[in-house]
Amino acid sequence: MTFRSAELLPADRFDCWRSLMSETHAPMDMQSEHADDFWVNQRTISLGEATVYPLECHPLTFRRTPKLIAKSDPEAYHLSLVKRGTGVVTLGKETIVHTVFEYHTSDTSRPFDLCTGREKFEVIGVEVPKALVPLAPRIAGKVIGKSISAQHGMGALLATFLTQISKDSRSYQPADGPRLSTVLTDLVASLFAGVLDANQSLTPETHRQTLTLRIKAFIQNNSDDPRLDVPAIAAAHHISVSYLHRLFQQEGDGTTAAGFLHQQRLARARRDLTDPLRRGTPVHVIAAQRGFSHASAFSRAFRDAYGMPPGAYRRQWLGLEHS
Repeated sequence: MTFRSAELLPADRFDCWRSLMSETHAPMDMQSEHADDFWVNQRTISLGEATVYPLECHPLTFRRTPKLIAKSDPEAYHLSLVKRGTGVVTLGKETIVHTVFEYHTSDTSRPFDLCTGREKFEVIGVEVPKALVPLAPRIAGKVIGKSISAQHGMGALLATFLTQISKDSRSYQPADGPRLSTVLTDLVASLFAGVLDANQSLTPETHRQTLTLRIKAFIQNNSDDPRLDVPAIAAAHHISVSYLHRLFQQEGDGTTAAGFLHQQRLARARRDLTDPLRRGTPVHVIAAQRGFSHASAFSRAFRDAYGMPPGAYRRQWLGLEHS
C-alpha cells in the first residue's frame, strides 16, 4: 500500500493523511507547520504479522495520546530507523533526541510525542507484535525510549535488512512474507536483547532472560546445521550444559534447549513442505536441509507433531491428493 500526497490537491494533502493515520489500528494525531502544502510518501509493506513502513515527509509532530490508546491498541513495539533529519521523543518525563542512523522506539500502549526537526524527515518504521518478542513486556519495556545505534552490531544488521526490503519489496512473493517476518522478528528480539545485556544496572533475572533470548536466536539461526546439539549450543555461549538446562528451566516456558531446537527444525521443515515453490523437492532432502540426519527419524517426529506423515501433510496442504 502506498500514499503519495502529490496525487492530491495541496489543500487536501495533510487533512487526508491525518485522517488516514487517525483510523489505523494504532491511531496517532499529527500537526505540521506545512499543513497548507504538505508533502509525504509512505508505503506499508506487510510481512505476515510484522510490518515495515518507509516514510518521508515534511516536518511534523506525531502524538499517541491516552485517548487514542483507549480507542485502539494493537499491543506492538515500534522501531524507526532514522534515515534523514532528527526526531525528539517525549516519553513521560524523558526527552530523547534521535539522529541519523539511530533507532527510536515506542510502545503502542504508552503515550508519546515525536517532533521532527525543521528539515524533511525520513525513516523506515517497523511494527512487531509484542507476542512475537520472547521477552516479558516489563523487561522488553526497558528498551523503549533508549537511543540505539544502527551503525554496528545487530542494529546495523537490522538496518541492512530494512533498507533492502524497502528498496526491493516488489521482488518478493506473498509466500515470502512469513519467512521475512520471522527474520525481522528475530533481528528485533536480538537487538532488544543486546540493549538489555549492555545495561549493567539490570537485575540478574533480566540478564538471564536476555541470555536465554540470545541462545534462542542462535538456535533459530543455526538449526539447519545437523551438528548443532545441546553441548554445541552451550559451548557457543561459554556456559556449561547444566547451566543451559537451568536457563531453559527458568526462562524456557517449559521447553528444554533440545526441545526448542527440535521445534525449530520441524517448523522450518513444515514450512518447506507447504511451499508451492518446493513441491518438487523430495521429503528426505528437506529433512536433511533442516538438520535431520535420518529421514525415518524425521518422519516419526513430524507425524508425532502434526498428526500425519510429511508426504501426506504436503499433499493435503497443497491439494495434491488427486494430482
